[in-house]
Amino acid sequence: MPPSRPVRHTRRSRRTFVDLFAGAGGISEGLRQAGWLPLAGTDLDPDACATYQSNFPEAVTIWGDLRDMRLRRQLIEQAGNVSVVVGGPPCQGFSQVRNHVRLIDDPKNSLYRQFVKLLGKLQPRAFIMENVPGMAQMGVVEQVESDLSCRGKYRVHAMVLDAADYGVPQTRKRIVFIGFHRDLGISPPHLIGTGASAAISLGRPPAADQRAVVFSQQLEGAGDLLTWLADPWDERVVTVEQAIGDMADLAASGYRSDRQLVGDVLGEPASTYQKAMRDGIHEVIDNVAVPRINADTQARLSAIPPGGNYLDLPSHLTARYITGLRWGQDNGSGVLSRKHFYAYRRLHPDIWSWTLNTKADSVYHWEAERSLSVREFARLQSFPDRYVFTTDVRRGPLPGRIDGGAAHSRYRQVGNAVPPLLARAIAGAIDEVLPD
Repeated sequence: MPPSRPVRHTRRSRRTFVDLFAGAGGISEGLRQAGWLPLAGTDLDPDACATYQSNFPEAVTIWGDLRDMRLRRQLIEQAGNVSVVVGGPPCQGFSQVRNHVRLIDDPKNSLYRQFVKLLGKLQPRAFIMENVPGMAQMGVVEQVESDLSCRGKYRVHAMVLDAADYGVPQTRKRIVFIGFHRDLGISPPHLIGTGASAAISLGRPPAADQRAVVFSQQLEGAGDLLTWLADPWDERVVTVEQAIGDMADLAASGYRSDRQLVGDVLGEPASTYQKAMRDGIHEVIDNVAVPRINADTQARLSAIPPGGNYLDLPSHLTARYITGLRWGQDNGSGVLSRKHFYAYRRLHPDIWSWTLNTKADSVYHWEAERSLSVREFARLQSFPDRYVFTTDVRRGPLPGRIDGGAAHSRYRQVGNAVPPLLARAIAGAIDEVLPD
């Protein structure tokens, strides 16, 4: 996909933003829902750019590496007097904790360095940068705040947020840095969510055979949280079933039926969340194909209760091959090699999802013996049903393309995204304190 030609933006009444390292556009979607106007989005992955361009026709999609001077010039031309710069630059050089190299000086963090440089060049009124929460445990938060201050030009505040505390049906923690230009004379906001992620968990009560939703710790006012969680018409805390229960009849069909009629896929909406996610769709719904799974996996899932995993399997189902069908690599031991908590995880309908990763087998349906569709992944990430995940039409290797094929790319795009509802909450907090 070649870079789009520059366009002139005449509307300045709305808060504008550019999204660096945008991926499939999770942050951009949340900010747009808050009323902000996207000017441009960039990413190295051509497939993610195809998704961004499809969903943000009002913005310019720029495909390529931000270390390329030509690309940076194009971005700066598009940004103009942008209000806010947002993005999640890859930041891999945690080794500086041991070798005393500053984060921004580590060669592995050259993209993070470009984010900081562009921030200094564009001088927006505010910025949002998100990253993995592990950054908070590695002792580099103060370094990052210092880098992002651009030599004192910005007041910066960092916080770790869990998407489940902001109406997303999934626990997903991110560290978020919000900065305001010092000329504004105000400090960045501090977000306070429901606190549900700290107060509620999935456990096995005494004398119970099945897992159930329980208090993980008592917090002030936590008694209301279980009430909110159980109420499908309360959108403050959302369960898996409240999110995707209207797609329960989807069946494994491979990837030949990725677009279907809405009436053939969705049942009646049974929650506020389901109704909100359907806004903007009409006759068809995309990304609903369910990948096939082999007979061995089906047999194992049949023995795992909702909320369970590999540890619930009886011994006869831990053999490497059960039905005689040989698949995958034979480890030679005669038993499964996937002996960890993340293997064969089934969702529990009465609480939010575990953190999704980039693969279709990261979670399985709580009732049907199947994987989830990309659409269900997207629902658990809080992407609305009108949001279509696609890939670049060009086949074969492309700069920035990750091997694995189109189907895997769609799961990866969703799994790597920032939940739009979390981004919308961040935008709302900024709007409360940042003047127009």
